[in-house]
Amino acid sequence: MYHHTKNKGDVGVGFVIADLMSKGIHVCLPISEHLPFDLIAVYPEGRLSRLSVKYRSVTKGRIEVGFKSTYSTSKGISVVPIDKYMVDAIAIYCPDTKEVYYVDHHKFNTSVILRIDPPMNNQTKGVNFARNFRDPFDL
Repeated sequence: MYHHTKNKGDVGVGFVIADLMSKGIHVCLPISEHLPFDLIAVYPEGRLSRLSVKYRSVTKGRIEVGFKSTYSTSKGISVVPIDKYMVDAIAIYCPDTKEVYYVDHHKFNTSVILRIDPPMNNQTKGVNFARNFRDPFDL
């Protein structure tokens, strides 16, 4: 059965798995889809990181991700903040750049904006350039 947002999520998970594995990081997939994370990254030294995967397109030269989960039930749409104790980091797949970005959400409040294009005013202080979030070993 086709479900647009679920399909985008599956694409994001696939690209994150490929990106992690190409960098020597193994991946474990949970059996339940009711967990707050989408996969577990297993680093070469044995460290584990529970990742929530987001699929986001570029809008106005940036990628914006709120730290929340949205889902639909028979009672309507629910929006729940990510439990920062149950998820270690966010992996963002962007179909426009074909890149995966890794964000330690503990360093931000409720969302993050990653800049793809430089700001029009050439500001750099306080700007999170997406290119600086490409390395999963920085988590």
